[in-house]
Amino acid sequence: MEIRFDDRVAIVTGAGTGLGRSHALGLAARGAKLVINDLGAATDGSGRNESAAGAVVHEIRKAGGEAIAHGADVSNEAEVQDMVDKTLSEWGRVDIVVNNAGILRDKSFAKMTMADFRKVVDVHLIGSANVTHACWPVMREQKYGRVVLTSSGSGLYGNFGQSNYGAAKAAMVGLMNVLHLEGARDNIRVNTLAPTATTRMTEDLLPSEAAQLLAPETITPGLLFLVSENAPSRVILGAGGGCFAQTRIYETEGIELASGEITAEEVAASFAEISDPDEQAELHDAFSQTRKYARKAAEARGMNLNWGE
Repeated sequence: MEIRFDDRVAIVTGAGTGLGRSHALGLAARGAKLVINDLGAATDGSGRNESAAGAVVHEIRKAGGEAIAHGADVSNEAEVQDMVDKTLSEWGRVDIVVNNAGILRDKSFAKMTMADFRKVVDVHLIGSANVTHACWPVMREQKYGRVVLTSSGSGLYGNFGQSNYGAAKAAMVGLMNVLHLEGARDNIRVNTLAPTATTRMTEDLLPSEAAQLLAPETITPGLLFLVSENAPSRVILGAGGGCFAQTRIYETEGIELASGEITAEEVAASFAEISDPDEQAELHDAFSQTRKYARKAAEARGMNLNWGE
């Protein structure tokens, strides 16, 4: 069945170039009305120029689509609210939010200033929260919403010189987990895209052969699936070069050491058993972990826990 977005309204941040532009064009080609958000800053977040956003709007309109531009700085709550207000004034709803805007200020942690650390977190994490938070009540009222947060291998697995970026990108998973739970009853589905692509921020880091393979257009099909009518929720989708994979967070079954005095030496001696991947599982929420640990400790003492269920 063809995935379409007719009559859907989408806000895509950082949509003036690279991945955001590709995502916006992909949505527009399938019928969505677009808000092209781009501050027009340099890759380190400095400067401001709305010409890139305007060019993408022109491209969409020339192809017969509907789009408006907005140059909100996603880390500025008032500017984000203005963008959402203008979207509602134009079309009366917001169905899709693609949080893609980002900057880089790479340095090793020892050499990085906390101002640079804070700025990157502000744009990636607080910016994503600002845009999603402004759209959240709209989505709840209309009982429909699709939200994508953009993570990265730097957040999921680490990358030298990117403590600020990696911390912000790892935070996307935590934000997704909670918003998935809170949005479920209102048909708001929240996912995370972890792309590897040739963009302004990565073009100097990739060999030319790899750069050609990792075009943004190879990732956008995954994004379109994550914001579709029948999208999943709470998925971390890795994407690059037409390759797609799902990242999952597992917890081993673990062991119980609560019978008697618990010492660091016992933990050290038991670490191989603690780390045994047999019977590892995904947990649905934080309280699932609490229940698991309490259950195992109770079973070791011959107790029967009553959770009041």
